[in-house]
Amino acid sequence: MQSKFNVTSFKTHLLCLTACISQQLYAETGSTEPVLLPEITIEAPRTNTTWLKTPASVYRVQQAENNNNTGVNLSETLKGVPGLQLNNRENYAQDLQLSMRGFGARSTFGVRGIRLYVDGIPATMPDGQGQTSNIDMSSLNHIEVLGGPFSSLYGNSSGGAILTTTKQGTGKDSIELGYSGGSHHKSRADIVLQGGSERANEPSYVVSSSYFETDGYRDHSAANKVLSNAKLTWDLDDGSKVNWIVNHVDINADDPQGLSQQEWKENPKQVQANVLKYDVRKEIQQTQTGLTWTKPINDRHEIYVMGYVGHREVTQYQGIPNTVQRNPEHAGGVIDFDRDYYGADFRWTGKDLLPNTRLSLGLAVDQMDEERRGYENFKRTSVNTSATDYDFGHKGNLRREENNTLWNIDPYLQASWQFLPTVRLDTGLRYSNVRYESKDRYLANGDDSGKNKYDKFLPSAALSWEITHDLTSYISFAKGFETPTFTESAYRLDPVEPSQIIGGINNDLDPSSSDNYELGFKAQNDYGLFTLAGFYTKTHDDIVSYLSDAGRTVYKNADQTLRKGIEFSWQHKLWNDLTAQASYSYIDAKFDSPYSNSDGIAIEKGNYIPGIAKNQAYAALGWQPEAGFNAGVEVRYMDKIYANDANSETAPSYSVTSVNVGYLWKNNDWKVRSYARIDNLFDEDYVGSVIVNTSGSQGVYRYYEPADGLNWSAGLSVTKAF
Repeated sequence: MQSKFNVTSFKTHLLCLTACISQQLYAETGSTEPVLLPEITIEAPRTNTTWLKTPASVYRVQQAENNNNTGVNLSETLKGVPGLQLNNRENYAQDLQLSMRGFGARSTFGVRGIRLYVDGIPATMPDGQGQTSNIDMSSLNHIEVLGGPFSSLYGNSSGGAILTTTKQGTGKDSIELGYSGGSHHKSRADIVLQGGSERANEPSYVVSSSYFETDGYRDHSAANKVLSNAKLTWDLDDGSKVNWIVNHVDINADDPQGLSQQEWKENPKQVQANVLKYDVRKEIQQTQTGLTWTKPINDRHEIYVMGYVGHREVTQYQGIPNTVQRNPEHAGGVIDFDRDYYGADFRWTGKDLLPNTRLSLGLAVDQMDEERRGYENFKRTSVNTSATDYDFGHKGNLRREENNTLWNIDPYLQASWQFLPTVRLDTGLRYSNVRYESKDRYLANGDDSGKNKYDKFLPSAALSWEITHDLTSYISFAKGFETPTFTESAYRLDPVEPSQIIGGINNDLDPSSSDNYELGFKAQNDYGLFTLAGFYTKTHDDIVSYLSDAGRTVYKNADQTLRKGIEFSWQHKLWNDLTAQASYSYIDAKFDSPYSNSDGIAIEKGNYIPGIAKNQAYAALGWQPEAGFNAGVEVRYMDKIYANDANSETAPSYSVTSVNVGYLWKNNDWKVRSYARIDNLFDEDYVGSVIVNTSGSQGVYRYYEPADGLNWSAGLSVTKAF
């Protein structure tokens, strides 16, 4: 049912509704002292400045002790950040759909166009494809979200950057045991061990492990997930700091896939027949480890070194009809790949080598080796070819085998110059240099080998002015660059049947480049913390989803696209432990040149880019003492989202409300936390995300992934220090 919620009315209520959730932006909620956020140094832009003086759209989300949620994924914590669109697919096989200022909205699974980091270790693969599934919510400390031009400092595929940081062990050794449950037989059990260190040669530690399972909101959407994370930290006598992180995740999840609008309205829990027939699902295993080392040489010089290595295995069973899979050039209905990836980052920083300056010179290197195979998603039980002679949902004959490699070597330079007492210039230059090669080892369907190289200089500059001690303005510009990922290059259109997707490197797909401009204001005063930013982004050769079918997508370049908008946020401690938060985002994202879609329909200049909500708003109110009773209420509004380039299919706008209560008890070495929450309090019927530009069968287009109705969760954790 289409929401009748009036946008203007919501904005009015938003200004009147003081808001906050259990966690808050910018500072910890537990303290009764005045918020002194400028004392917090923001890490994401690498400028060693406080939030107020950072010339960029950057937001800090603190994971408070009394954060009343299950702790399964980022959609529970990362709320209210303007410009960030985070859609929960209710589909654990495809991860969250995450975009920032429109970058990444094309993704049919995983995260594109946004760089993800965990404790300084990339959670984005060297090719630009990332995932949030290995982020451990049990040991999370805070998140920094960086948008706008400054994010280009992270190189390829950095339309934004999200940096998560886990806790460092402190104080006595302790153990925390937790359990939570909820709707659809959701259950999560976790254990966290942590402790500080008294001597420099002994590490502090945080080790956590969790198990989550659910039957799923929709039919055929059950999932289970094991996630373990360990962090050892050495604070050495010479002032240097070493972090060693080890992470492992194991996911098995059914994939319900999308529905047509009529199917969604009739029964949002249903799935199409082929989903069940071919047992559509995904199995993921990933293990990675990394080390960071920060070493101050003296008052003026500092070095930073980061290295990481990881291994990822994915097997995905798709609902492609066996009649289609029998096409001699088809890659089959099972995707199976093993991926090894590794890299390093070396950086030197010099302070005051020239008056009032800070210089950083670095080199980032990454490499990825992938063995990709395709199999039929059925086994023949006889030599006959009738439907009864197939065993579906099982890995069959090999149909694709190739080795893909990618590497990049990116030198970069940043400089900051405080040339007037209240005016500072920040500049950066990065040379992004990517090499890609595919070697086809299965030649029965032709030789699909190929190689590409992409490179781009990425300059950036920001001028900031401290108007008063509590008000700062800035203006910035940067070049952006995004190369196709392995997955985006993995499929192309059948030259004989252009409506069919076949395997083989899509050599026609080029990287995109963008010009990014931003004007912003930040303030901290007695009325709270404010941000206001306007942005303008023009992209050439934008990578867009052209045709998607049964988990496979062919991508294409759109000549020009344009994104412009406004973002606003406010956060304030109203009285004692009563906190409030509100944010609003407006983005006008359109094709800026003519474009033809997969149905041969001419997309005129001015059509909206699908997958992007024009308006978003968030408001919340919370009572958040350090201990005792706590509670919160939050309201989130999302504008309609177009599902295709022609703008003929739309996921309606919606607003959802959530409430939570909790109690935190502390006594000497014991701590007990309990909570209960209700999401979608008024049982709104809405679409959680869309599968952009999916293909149709007999005029039926299954763009829509329905969101859960009214649902609940509750949990209890006990901590004992020794």
